[in-house]
Amino acid sequence: MSDALKHECGIALVRLLKPLEFYKEKYGSAFYGIQKMYLMMEKQHNRGQDGAGFASIKMDVEPGERYISRVRSNQSQPIQDVFTQINERINEEMANHPEYADDVAAQKANIPYIGELFLGHVRYGTFGKNSIESVHPFLRQSNWMHRNLILAGNFNMTNVKELFQNLVELGQHPKEMADTVTVMEKIGHFLDKEVMQLYQDCKAEGYSKQEASPVIAERLDVAKILARSAKNLDGGYAMAGLLGHGDAFVFRDPAGIRPAYYYQDDEIVVVASERPVIQTVFNVPFDKVNEIDPGSALIIKKNGAVSMKEILTPTVKKSCSFERIYFSRGSDAEIYQERKNLGKLILPAVLNSIDQDTDNTVFSYIPNTAETSFYGLVEAAQDFLNQRKNNYILANRNTLTAETLQELLAVKIRTEKVAIKDAKLRTFITEDSSRDDLVAHVYDVTYGVIKPTDNLVIIDDSIVRGTTLKKSIIKMMDRLNPKRIVIVSSAPQIRFPDCYGIDMAKLEGLVAFRAALELLKERNLYHIVDEVYAKCKAQEDFKDADVVNYVTAIYEPFEPQEISDKIAEMLSSPEIKAEVKIIFQTVEDLHIACPKNLGDWYFTGDYPTAGGNRVVNRAFMNFYEGKDARAY
Repeated sequence: MSDALKHECGIALVRLLKPLEFYKEKYGSAFYGIQKMYLMMEKQHNRGQDGAGFASIKMDVEPGERYISRVRSNQSQPIQDVFTQINERINEEMANHPEYADDVAAQKANIPYIGELFLGHVRYGTFGKNSIESVHPFLRQSNWMHRNLILAGNFNMTNVKELFQNLVELGQHPKEMADTVTVMEKIGHFLDKEVMQLYQDCKAEGYSKQEASPVIAERLDVAKILARSAKNLDGGYAMAGLLGHGDAFVFRDPAGIRPAYYYQDDEIVVVASERPVIQTVFNVPFDKVNEIDPGSALIIKKNGAVSMKEILTPTVKKSCSFERIYFSRGSDAEIYQERKNLGKLILPAVLNSIDQDTDNTVFSYIPNTAETSFYGLVEAAQDFLNQRKNNYILANRNTLTAETLQELLAVKIRTEKVAIKDAKLRTFITEDSSRDDLVAHVYDVTYGVIKPTDNLVIIDDSIVRGTTLKKSIIKMMDRLNPKRIVIVSSAPQIRFPDCYGIDMAKLEGLVAFRAALELLKERNLYHIVDEVYAKCKAQEDFKDADVVNYVTAIYEPFEPQEISDKIAEMLSSPEIKAEVKIIFQTVEDLHIACPKNLGDWYFTGDYPTAGGNRVVNRAFMNFYEGKDARAY
């Protein structure tokens, strides 16, 4: 994506179902789980590079022995830093105690991080905070083994203030108003209540305090705790938790907004935010990796029992389409085909923009995630060209010569690697004109492949703010002297903010919104802005379930192409010589390409939770009132 965009986050969970000695004998190391966690986190680095964290739990340890280990990093390469710390500590212990080499029991008893249960997390700091305190997993500690809670997640809650107030009403004093903290404390509250109730039951049955501990672990109902904790959650989430004695869970929101996949066999249970991560790291086929059901939790008990329990009633599934367009690794078999289809489906609009003239058109893409949709676009263009050749041959079969036929068959779709992203240029000068000049050189171009009679078609996965297009890409493409530059977005126009994990919290940052405002001004319709504000303001104190998204009215007077044309005009500078056109995917074709991920609120304003409507209205009021603030 040419516009920098951040997203949170990626999770990885591994539970070893056999004794550690089994992995030592079969795989050569009792550190098998740690090694797999490193691979799973590294293969999800696309989901977050601001911070990384790792936690492990040893099961069935003696009192006085440390059984929880955690390490977090917000260094420039956080995953490597986390595992460097882990490896250094392990190597130090092994060097100081050579007798541990073949003694798995001694390794487990004396070396941190080794264990049977592991949780990892990678994150982007979407709120601009990247302190070590913001890095997952979070830890809620207790001397009662069962009441220790480790939590990490890929989520944003739209109603953090409400959740915070719920905790206050429960008598708690949360240390900060952040979604991870509030969710963890809420789960922790009901975990405490459940443990105390089970202790009272055990006491009534005649168990001593020490005897009650394993009974509590066995009877603890994780699904019940989650159901009580999740009643008021509004957002997109895939959250993973470990309990100190060894239970684990991964819980997904009822609309399936954020992804979570799992695999299990008789040796291991594993969860990740992306399917191909599991496929690659554990060498398992596509059909063996399953999705966690929306509204459900995958629960792994200490005894190894695995179950899928419904926690909240699932709603209409609205899995995030941006996962497919941009964020997830393109090595997933379904995602790869979906991205190709996004390119294929937009070809008719591209052909219209170049007057069907493929002979004088060069196709390219903006690295790197748009490459797959580029392949789909080019394949469709080649099919179009082949059909044109077929029609010509059939129409002229009686007069066609060998020389003419050879010339005809030699015509191909022209593709070039035109845009090349340089190593990150540091915009160390704060003065605007100097910064703009540096930003303009983020991309370089390949000279000598474009003729003055050529159209240059560049496909990108999406256009969010348009900043890089305006300040860099279009200017660089214009240096090649094409007659026309066509920027193609494989995603539809991004019209509305996101509140479930992607850093698009402000309406005025979206180029489609700014274009609609310009059109309203030009056509003397700007009173609509005032009317929308009045409607948003009138429902400021409504319950979320009663709030309506009135911001859609900003776009209603215009056809999508009118907004696209205005965007093209806004992103062009007077010095640009070429004609500039911008084409966006249609929402209908997005759904055809990505039939399992119908979450399209970025493009339509159709939010999958009630809190989404409140957030978009708040974002609009912030814009109208000139407040530089987040809407949630």
